[in-house]
Amino acid sequence: MPPSLRLRLCGSVAGLCLAVLGALLPATAAHAASRTVQGGRLDWGIKSSFQSYVTGPIAKGSFSLTSGAATVGGSQFRFHSATGTYDGDTGAFRAGFSGGVHFVGHKKADGTHQLDLTISRPTVRISGGSGTLHVDVTSKEKDTGTVTTSSQVPFASLTLGGIDMRGGGNAVALNNLPARLTAEGARSFAGYYEAGTELDPVSLSADVQAAATRQPTETPTTKAPTPSASKSPSPKATSGAIKDGAVDWGVRRTFREYVTGDIAKGKWTLSSGAQDGGALFRFPSGEGTYKDGELTATFKGAVRFTGENGLDLALSGLRTVVGKNGTGTLYADATGADFKGTDVPLVTFTAKNLAPKAGLVTLTEAPAKLTERGAKAFGGMYKAGTEMDPVSLAVALTDAAELPALPDLGSAGTAADASATPEAEAAAKSAAPDTENAASDTGSGSGSDDGSPLLPIGLAVGSLLLVAAAFAVVARRRRAQPATEAPEKN
Repeated sequence: MPPSLRLRLCGSVAGLCLAVLGALLPATAAHAASRTVQGGRLDWGIKSSFQSYVTGPIAKGSFSLTSGAATVGGSQFRFHSATGTYDGDTGAFRAGFSGGVHFVGHKKADGTHQLDLTISRPTVRISGGSGTLHVDVTSKEKDTGTVTTSSQVPFASLTLGGIDMRGGGNAVALNNLPARLTAEGARSFAGYYEAGTELDPVSLSADVQAAATRQPTETPTTKAPTPSASKSPSPKATSGAIKDGAVDWGVRRTFREYVTGDIAKGKWTLSSGAQDGGALFRFPSGEGTYKDGELTATFKGAVRFTGENGLDLALSGLRTVVGKNGTGTLYADATGADFKGTDVPLVTFTAKNLAPKAGLVTLTEAPAKLTERGAKAFGGMYKAGTEMDPVSLAVALTDAAELPALPDLGSAGTAADASATPEAEAAAKSAAPDTENAASDTGSGSGSDDGSPLLPIGLAVGSLLLVAAAFAVVARRRRAQPATEAPEKN
């Protein structure tokens, strides 16, 4: 091979290597950047024995849910709407969740409680193979009665059990992570437990958004929009016709648990646009009027509860009315096993100082009580005056006003669940031995955000270097044996 041809061949190989590396490196850099966590849920019972103590014959207390928290299973609380970041290269993960649980017990003569504890906004932070659960805590010291409020207390240490958090999937799912109370957590727990106490395990699932595509660094040539093209803000309406609206109501937590529990063994079905927000149902498409604190609105959507022992209750055609006295009533068409009524006043709630802000009228978690006719609709299961789930409503008076978002539980189950228990890991390996070599959301591996395979950068570079080395060896051998390049003349 002539020297000029060898040089051109080596140059072509080098150019090919650089071109392929140039295509791979941006993708790797995008993968290395932290990606946004948006949507998901965290399930945690805090400590099931504490729940039993609070609601048992000694404390004679109860718990209530706030900010959209729900119950799931026998003794777990579900927190929602994960937000945070995830770095697939290092495994660093942070996700904060919404919702809270308020425990009260040991009621005193003045109506207050000796035991008063609220745990809310759990946040999981994982870095370097260790994890910590942070929470907001408001607690009353059991001996002194001193109330303390603390934000994002490192409440429990989480054992990952060798889970490799590195990966590049579209979700992170962790199941049954053992949790132990920290020293800071013990202090904020009002002294009920010592540091190191085993708490209920933590499970979570969080959606991870695709990595942002790198934009070119050239100066943009597009012109800024002219003032005439800009959208002018809508006026801040104070009264008039409702542009949109929704009422959020979970009926009653214990009723939902009864429906899906071991006795009724039932379910609920949503129709006509109703949405499930975990701890509540949203009835959308509000229509009506608002003026000077008075509100009349109708909403679409229906929910039907069915189960054994004759359980069959359907609620539809929801309507809310708020009068000048600040009292609200939630009406519905109700059909039960032994009841059928139209526009039945189900619950009453307090709605004082109902005023618009930026074109939006909102009422958040107003305590609600069952009416006489509402009790009949439930077949006598509850007496009139029984506390039902709180009522939240929002109505938009302008086109620009946006309704509050529903709790975002994420797409639980899209990721391969990881478990902190060796038994579960061993079972997973025996059931699917080939998964170790596949890209996993919670394990090591590489994959593109759309699920298509992506050649690991190390393997790609190694392959190209081997090709280049092979060409170099061939070239050296040909230089060492010039006679083979041109036959000798006879």
